[in-house]
Amino acid sequence: MTFKYITIMEESGKLNESAFREMCEALSEAGDPQLIGDFLACLLTPTELAEVSSRWALVREINAGTTQREIARSMGLSLCKITRGSRELKKENSPFRRMIEIYIENAAKK
Repeated sequence: MTFKYITIMEESGKLNESAFREMCEALSEAGDPQLIGDFLACLLTPTELAEVSSRWALVREINAGTTQREIARSMGLSLCKITRGSRELKKENSPFRRMIEIYIENAAKK
């Protein structure tokens, strides 16, 4: 499995690619949102968990059509961070967009 969006981290020497791959595979196979949530809460610091959750909420809002200024005001985020999320959503084959699509598709089935 090759991760095309992590080359910058690899180049900086800060990524243990095999461990990252294993973690992605385990999360993919878990199929249990409670277990995944508990795992992430154990893995990440409260600050990191808040940051990741905020990024997901940000991208969901952009995808829903909320303006960047409205997001900045309601979520207390910088326009720079919001612009990054917006750019990621606009990329061809965006993983952000695909994950949102998967979430929306599965939520509609429930």
